[in-house]
Amino acid sequence: MWTIKSFQELSTTELYTYLQLRVNVFVVEQSCPYPEIDGYDIDSYHLAYIENGELLSYARILPAGIKYDRISIGRVIVNKNARGRGLAKQLMEQAISFSSEKWPMGEVQLQAQTYLKNFYGSFGFEEISEEYDEDGIPHVDMLLKKL
Repeated sequence: MWTIKSFQELSTTELYTYLQLRVNVFVVEQSCPYPEIDGYDIDSYHLAYIENGELLSYARILPAGIKYDRISIGRVIVNKNARGRGLAKQLMEQAISFSSEKWPMGEVQLQAQTYLKNFYGSFGFEEISEEYDEDGIPHVDMLLKKL
């Protein structure tokens, strides 16, 4: 089941589950110690897919003016137990669809790990920066033009 909620609509259990998955993948699995709790969650929408009570995928959607001048999709993640099922594609489709309905004619920016730029490119995102290091992992900024 797909859900999307503002921070204020999240239960403490939902928030805990989302943060736990993010830390498990982005900090532990990727061996990348960085401040995962970055202050953006409060102003974000939280998109999640839960199946049989387990969080399988998650993304955070920020309105324009919070992190960038544009809408931003970040913390795109699929639980290790659910990879290879096409959930990342569904997650991005859901995030883009929500963004276009909530903010028609907006542009979406994201920071992509370089090895995923073709994945994001398949949704129409284009590189708008040179490759750079973000917490020890190569990244590029990408932009999806007006929705």
